[in-house]
Amino acid sequence: MEDNGSIKKMMIILSKATLENVYACFVLANGARMEGIEAEIFFTFFGLEAIHNKKLDHLHIATVGNPAMHMPTMLGGLPGMEAIATSMMKKEMEKIDMPDVREFLEILTASGVKLWACKLAMDMFHYNKEDMISDLDGVITVGDFYKQGSGVGTHMLFI
Repeated sequence: MEDNGSIKKMMIILSKATLENVYACFVLANGARMEGIEAEIFFTFFGLEAIHNKKLDHLHIATVGNPAMHMPTMLGGLPGMEAIATSMMKKEMEKIDMPDVREFLEILTASGVKLWACKLAMDMFHYNKEDMISDLDGVITVGDFYKQGSGVGTHMLFI
């Protein structure tokens, strides 16, 4: 069979658990599954907070150093600005029936998205697998993730 360059698998690396990055990652993984494309997410460094049981319900928008906020950095750093921006974004997401982070994770796993935690980052932050969501497929090394991403038609995306 001839390969026509189609995407067969998306390997998404999430390195920051700001609300905007998490939703970008989750929407892309969900979209892949809706198109019949395999999808796996590798949570590394601060991206681990998106699957950490005690942290995933408290993610926020990054207001400092975020050019999409269209506000001076100094203004974004004022007390309460992150909370205001996060609250506003969550209200807008509710209007379009966007699931919260925990529910979105359940949707992703139900659709077959594989969720992996980075072993190095887990060790660095002193996290245990028990700290993470129960649907986590495992804790793996970067090398393991690359092996899973091998093959024609696999694309890797870093968020």
